[in-house]
Amino acid sequence: MKQHGKKRFSITRGLVIRSPWIEKILLCDKTWEIRGASTKIRGPIGLIRSGSGQVVGTCELTNVLGPLTLSDMRRNINKHFIPIQDLKFLPYKKTCAWIISNARSL
Repeated sequence: MKQHGKKRFSITRGLVIRSPWIEKILLCDKTWEIRGASTKIRGPIGLIRSGSGQVVGTCELTNVLGPLTLSDMRRNINKHFIPIQDLKFLPYKKTCAWIISNARSL
């Protein structure tokens, strides 16, 4: 069981994220994880560093926005951190932002 504040919960799901994005999430800088699909999952999830299989942190998945437009992506660089020069096109046909909060390193 992991404890955040006074809440106790079990983490049963994980999200595999590449560097440098996972580090930005763990620093609480990045609050949008960009994915090519929506999800109905909400609540605590483990953060798994891609290529290592290691759970390096936890966060709460609170919402999903999208599908996003290219304009949405350009206006919110401070949330997803994809450089403007890499936003000539949407990253996915159906680009969604998974909204995360309360990121913590383990």
